[in-house]
Amino acid sequence: MSSAPERTGQGYTTYQETGYPAAPPPTRYAEPQLGLGAWLGRALAGVLMIFSGVLSFATGLAGVTHGGFFLHVSATYPYHWTVHNWGWSELILGLVVVAAGICVFFGFLWARIVGVILAVLSGVASFLFIPFYPFWSIVAIGVDVFVIWALMTTGRRRGI
Repeated sequence: MSSAPERTGQGYTTYQETGYPAAPPPTRYAEPQLGLGAWLGRALAGVLMIFSGVLSFATGLAGVTHGGFFLHVSATYPYHWTVHNWGWSELILGLVVVAAGICVFFGFLWARIVGVILAVLSGVASFLFIPFYPFWSIVAIGVDVFVIWALMTTGRRRGI
């Protein structure tokens, strides 16, 4: 009897002596399949990031164009910027958050990491904007907390 391998149609090699298939060839760089939960988590994170970015952009645009719309802060507030300056910072941060949110939809890992950093920065900026427009800032902070949650829980593996 010869122990020469023979090919079968499935890509496995069988040995004539035993009749058992050999181990399948290892696959290199196999991408894990996303389940429905991970896909929905990624979509939620992207939508929330885009929503948070649009909120920041709208706040910034209102601050740049109509600064009188916001409350006037007393001189005792420790972070003294004008509404115009806060508007520009919110405007730029909103554009960057929207761009990162779009990249989260494409599944880039760096977009999730940058998204968490940007959500923290957006939450801090919204916290500092509380004296100018309290209700809107608290809503933006809540959205940023959900963005961080959605980005950090998406793609976790079960098991070890």
